[in-house]
Amino acid sequence: MIEASARPRQSAWLLLGPGLLLAATGVGGGDLATGSIVGSLLGTTVLWAAVIGAGLKLVVTEGLARWQLATGETLLEGAVHRLGRIVVWLFLPYLLLWSFFVGSAMMSACGVALHAIVPVFDDSQTARVVFGAASGVVGLALVLRGGYPLFGQVMRVCIAVMFVTVVATAALLWPGTGVVLEGLLIPRIPTEVPGAVTWTVALIGGIGGTLTVLAYGYWLREEGRTGPEELAACRIDIGVGYLMTALFGVAMIIVGTNIAVEGQGTGLLVELAGALRGELGVVGEWLFLAGTFGAVFSSLLGVWQSVPYLFADCMRLLAREPGAPRVAEPVDTRSRWYRGYLIAIAFVPMIGLFVSFREVQKIYTVIGALFFPLLALGLLIFNGRASWVGARFVNGPLTVAALLGVLVLFTWIGIANIETS
Repeated sequence: MIEASARPRQSAWLLLGPGLLLAATGVGGGDLATGSIVGSLLGTTVLWAAVIGAGLKLVVTEGLARWQLATGETLLEGAVHRLGRIVVWLFLPYLLLWSFFVGSAMMSACGVALHAIVPVFDDSQTARVVFGAASGVVGLALVLRGGYPLFGQVMRVCIAVMFVTVVATAALLWPGTGVVLEGLLIPRIPTEVPGAVTWTVALIGGIGGTLTVLAYGYWLREEGRTGPEELAACRIDIGVGYLMTALFGVAMIIVGTNIAVEGQGTGLLVELAGALRGELGVVGEWLFLAGTFGAVFSSLLGVWQSVPYLFADCMRLLAREPGAPRVAEPVDTRSRWYRGYLIAIAFVPMIGLFVSFREVQKIYTVIGALFFPLLALGLLIFNGRASWVGARFVNGPLTVAALLGVLVLFTWIGIANIETS
């Protein structure tokens, strides 16, 4: 295994580093669909909500980086070392459920998008299964074959496709600079529209990733960013990543304002691409379909590469003898735990392409709803103690206020999900 410190540093990664990979992983078909629905219902008045949503995720990710650079531990390692192995036993059930349902959703989204681009099957269900399973296997092969370096290269291509196509589509449908600036700078919710508050909150809470934010710490180690002196570079990196996330959210709202949107998920985006033909012609339709596939495949690839880190680290932490020296090192991506989980996440969720698990989905929703509030609470506590992170890295007043905002907002969203599940 190559130690992170032995890797040559590439200055290009200052702006195209783990933060951008995290943004590409977090922005999937669901985020794009939510943005387009909100745009169709509420127009450009809630553009500010996409920026706020990305900003809240930025605060959490910066807190994770700050903890790791100050202590040399990922947040998961820090929690286990201070609270015991019970943390792993509580986290693993959530990780397994999340992996199954998200893996299935990723493959399904890729299948729907590819069927729209390459309509070689008469039956859309067959196309979704075949293309979805193929996407999962291709993602598996890319991660197994090239590891983190190849993953980064492929993600750069997906990011470029996503950015150019989705933002270009929004530019072609530009409603006017004055209108966009008003929507960005004046926080307002058109309450005369039924469900306006709910959709606005959904946009704030849904944009960007959830569990995948924990992958940032492992990608930092892969890049050799391990010391406190790396904090400034990480803040730039994270800022660029979430600026990209905000731009995608804003772009999708603008696209949605021009088209009547119905449906959900990637199927909605395919319908939206068809509707764009009337506005922008065949080129506009294919442009948007390319961006959609770039978004959903980059999410799949990001999950395939990053989530096995978490499982492998859980196994390592459980196997460590009490009192053994704590060594901060990258997860061995050649280990049986990493590769075994990678293979499992690529194949086991294929079951979801054939069968609906509504009751299990309800349990998953209840468990998953608690993740982000708990993450914010953990950062408030762990980064709030100077004895743990040092005076330089302790939470400042603005960070505390932002994390409290995340805690309150995502708890509210979580309770709403539980009540409606």
